[in-house]
Amino acid sequence: YINADYHGAIETYEKLLKRGYASEKLYYNLANACFKAGHYGKAILFYNRALRLSPGDADIRYNLDVANTFTKDKISVVPEFFLKTWIRTVRSSLGCTAWSLLSLGALALMFLLVLLYLLAGRLVWRKTGFYGMLVMFVCFVASTSFAISERNEQLDSTEAIVMSSSVSVKSSPDNSSTDLFVLHEGTKVRTVN
Repeated sequence: YINADYHGAIETYEKLLKRGYASEKLYYNLANACFKAGHYGKAILFYNRALRLSPGDADIRYNLDVANTFTKDKISVVPEFFLKTWIRTVRSSLGCTAWSLLSLGALALMFLLVLLYLLAGRLVWRKTGFYGMLVMFVCFVASTSFAISERNEQLDSTEAIVMSSSVSVKSSPDNSSTDLFVLHEGTKVRTVN
């Protein structure tokens, strides 16, 4: 890659993938090499894979946005409710492992605060234990749900990237059906069973 031999770098990175290695750095470097070689569909695919493993990485997001500008299909995204966008941003700031560890920490603190509530003699400590326990319960529920949804997103196999230069979308799953429209390389689609 450093010597601008992007095709050689792609072959080397793909050999590592075939051996079973996978990391956000490997996917990121492979995506960069594919982008430099002009394989924008593969670049978008590997940027998305890197982003699944490291959802909070700003460099991956930026490079993915740059690669998406090279796609021919400019499909406008339907705007979503601002609260949903905010929750997704918070959820993707950490990976599922970090959310799981945060969840376990909140659970441990919640149990300690339960003990404080049950064993404290003074009213002020009992109130601190009770309200702190409620806050830690909310943190536990939120971080557990974020961990579960991050994990489900990592394992989601319904998204695909068009790798052919152009693909005709049919009106039904039959070769004799009519063509509705054409999608080009690098377009992200969602498959439905």
